[in-house]
Amino acid sequence: MILEKDFLFRRYNKELAGKLPVFDCGDEDLNAFFQEDAFNYDAQLLGRSYCFLSALEGDIAAVFTLSNSAIRVAELPSNAKRRLVKLIPWVKQGRNYPAVLIGRLGVSRKYRNQKIGSQIIDFIKAWFLSNHNKTGCRFVVVDAYNKEDVLHFYSNDNNKFSFLFKEECQEKLYNSVPTDEILKTRQMYFDLATLL
Repeated sequence: MILEKDFLFRRYNKELAGKLPVFDCGDEDLNAFFQEDAFNYDAQLLGRSYCFLSALEGDIAAVFTLSNSAIRVAELPSNAKRRLVKLIPWVKQGRNYPAVLIGRLGVSRKYRNQKIGSQIIDFIKAWFLSNHNKTGCRFVVVDAYNKEDVLHFYSNDNNKFSFLFKEECQEKLYNSVPTDEILKTRQMYFDLATLL
């Protein structure tokens, strides 16, 4: 299935969700977010959610939430800072680089294994490079669940996200997570300039 051919792109809100079958991506945390929290985020201007609806089935194939963000380079450890700074021309280097955060992304169980998640990532990348984007945005960032399949999804050859921190111990230190605790998420980024 092809997103822009077989699905309708819509803003995801309480009214639309109330008219459709309940979205189920198989993850309780994501399901709970899209059934209630997404609407609160929207009302408080903390994130805006969008979905792709099946034109034939009349159900939600996938939902995602976007927010403004930034990569705060000045606060990064030296090796992470060097990797990012070398991407930016010297005259434009600064303390923060604008980004869009994929806060949540879920694909319905019914539409799994059809590469819809990767198509959404491509859609977001193209959207923020298009003339429809109203702000500067250099990076797409995500706090990916620290699960092997999720990390592989973002870092695979299709989506090409990189870890902001090469080592989990650096990320724990940066985020003040005790060394004996497991990181729940890993910070990852994609440089939109690579598509220009």
